[in-house]
Amino acid sequence: MGIISWIVLGLIAGLIAKALMPGKDPGGCIITILLGIGGAFVGGWVGKTLFHVQLGTFFDLRTWGLAILGALIILVAYRMLFHRSRD
Repeated sequence: MGIISWIVLGLIAGLIAKALMPGKDPGGCIITILLGIGGAFVGGWVGKTLFHVQLGTFFDLRTWGLAILGALIILVAYRMLFHRSRD
């Protein structure tokens, strides 16, 4: 996949992950894109390590599923690390 494909995949996967886990998260469009791109890398690693599958092409459902899974993992990790308790 080219760089434009990674950006589009990152934006959409990041938006879907944020929609699945609503809450107050910092960042706008750029952070959402980075979340999705990082999620694609994390999802690709998880897929290769645990499920023995590789990222496919841009239109492959497996690619989107792994990217969204990775973005959700990053969101959960972020919230666990930087969660502020309400007093």
